[in-house]
Amino acid sequence: METYFAPADRATPEELELDLARVNNNPVIDGLMHSVGGVLAVLNSSRQILAVNDSLLDSLGILDAKATFGLRLGEALQCTHAHEAPHGCGTTRHCASCGAAIAIVASLETNVPVEKKCIIRTKKNGGETDACFLVRSCPVTADGQRYLLLFMQDITTQEKRAALERAFFHDINNILSGLLGASELLLLKHIGTEEGFPLVKTIKQLTTRLANEVTIQRSLLHSGLAELRPAMHAVNVAELLSEVRTLFATHSAAKEKTLHIEWLHADAPIHTDGSLLLRILSNMLTNAFEASEPGDTVRLWLEKEEGRLCFCVWNPKKIDDAVRLRIFQRYISTKEGVGRGTGTYAMKLFGENFLGGTVDFSSSATEGTVFRLCLPISQPS
Repeated sequence: METYFAPADRATPEELELDLARVNNNPVIDGLMHSVGGVLAVLNSSRQILAVNDSLLDSLGILDAKATFGLRLGEALQCTHAHEAPHGCGTTRHCASCGAAIAIVASLETNVPVEKKCIIRTKKNGGETDACFLVRSCPVTADGQRYLLLFMQDITTQEKRAALERAFFHDINNILSGLLGASELLLLKHIGTEEGFPLVKTIKQLTTRLANEVTIQRSLLHSGLAELRPAMHAVNVAELLSEVRTLFATHSAAKEKTLHIEWLHADAPIHTDGSLLLRILSNMLTNAFEASEPGDTVRLWLEKEEGRLCFCVWNPKKIDDAVRLRIFQRYISTKEGVGRGTGTYAMKLFGENFLGGTVDFSSSATEGTVFRLCLPISQPS
């Protein structure tokens, strides 16, 4: 039979009936069909469907599982290419690059599990749509016959988000490069002039901070931390604290609350990455403000220890005992809602792994909560 990829032959009606009986009467396969939460199908050696679970039926909008029996995967999913060749799914020109077809054929040939990503264009609601699945094909034996367990995870949303994020960071970096260049030229033009210089300097600082924040956020999001290189330099602590004060003067989390900064030890010399340090302090203060009530005061002060300068942030609330043991774990948060749990994780990660300091905290009902970042003090040259 003519085919461009997988064998074209199918089971005879009699063989299909026997396969269906073996699969439906097998307690192990039946248990899997009723216990696996994701999309699951059972195929024969001709790649035809013998059983599907409810998740697959729901995704296909099919009420009766029997409607899928004997079909191949692409035919059940209504792949737009499934009927481009006389013998259907697996035999068309497009099938040689289909992740699902490759996984199924490879696992049949090697008799080992094979996992591939499958991007499929399907007919749905009178139109066409692209979907992405992670497909794992696992050979099993029942009553002396070989079958395939086909696990499918819909990763369309994750793939779409990853593509959008990649495009966003690419475009925003191009825009920021232009802004940085323009702000530098503008700053040079206004040096030595009183009119406009403070504003131009502020624009340059904000643009630089934004560019650094985008780099840090991209590293956090993609876990591409190996590409993050701290720019270690002498940091003026007093200027840094002034920048923090400006940042939280209009911050939404600080609304109806007060930030009190103590300036003792602000002249201590430290050699670190100012952008990462500002990011850590911002996270510490944001968390403190979000944990506070209107009218509360959040405090930021410095402590000098032997060879170290510690940045301390206090708020009057206690961290719940159920959370405090895992406070630095990613995705753990004291606040409701998705997308939380990176603030304290980032503090620990950047403060210790990249800046060579320590990050810790203490919390009680009587003393409130204090987060501390301690960094080495620069030695005089």
